[in-house]
Amino acid sequence: MEGFLFALLPALTWGSLVLVSEKLGGNSYNQTLGITIGSLLFAIMMSFINPPEWSSTVWIVGIISGIGWAFGQLFQFNSVKEIGVSKTVPISTGLQILGNTFFAVIIFREWNDKMTIIIGIVAIICLISGVLLTSYGDGDNKKAGSMKKGVLYLAISTVGYVTYVIVVRWNEVDGWSAILPQAIGMFLAALLLSIKHKPFNKYAGRNILTGMMWAVGNIGLLLANPKVGVAIAFSFSQMGIVISTLGGIFLLGEKKSKKQMVFVITGCVLVIAGGIMIGFTKE
Repeated sequence: MEGFLFALLPALTWGSLVLVSEKLGGNSYNQTLGITIGSLLFAIMMSFINPPEWSSTVWIVGIISGIGWAFGQLFQFNSVKEIGVSKTVPISTGLQILGNTFFAVIIFREWNDKMTIIIGIVAIICLISGVLLTSYGDGDNKKAGSMKKGVLYLAISTVGYVTYVIVVRWNEVDGWSAILPQAIGMFLAALLLSIKHKPFNKYAGRNILTGMMWAVGNIGLLLANPKVGVAIAFSFSQMGIVISTLGGIFLLGEKKSKKQMVFVITGCVLVIAGGIMIGFTKE
């Protein structure tokens, strides 16, 4: 039971992160910088509570990973400004899973039996279908322009997020050891990306809370992995898109036609299903 509770933390915290950040206000730069400050403070605290083993490799890989995350988060927020939370999060989640799965299959050779390959292919079909359904528009030219910009931002965001995950996996760096180096990389990259936009204001301060939320989710995933396995922990973490999507529609007031609602919710279900199936290919 304890392991499942840990596995729920990423779903609850990451799933509501963008939603909470939008409620707290600010532009993409304020939000990203605030989150990285919160994450850095949490990482420093954790390094005293549970001192990890650091090496030059851990520091270099961790900082590069953190830089990738900062790009991923900034451009995800840029996408939110264009197409809203309820579209951004499902599409972003689907693209991240597809990107990470590509590396898992091609580089790390994770799919090594027929059943895994079948499950994986069905999962990819679900993910692609979910992303396409979620991105459905109503034909409005202005909204179509925003959709193109939003998807472009998400493509850049996905490269950042995949870099964040893959460099750690590639170099076999322990997740606990990487927490502080990652947080430093996140903060430095966010600072450099946002410094021209005068990001130090009340909105950056407010978003320190979302940084703490993100860090709690990260710790939850690290604690859940050894207790319930990577497959279940990873699958549970995908459930957060339900919170983001429905929260964007009902709490942030993102307007949808009945047809769009059906498409978005169906798309979310497919992305979650695909994420769960990908999780079970990790066993």
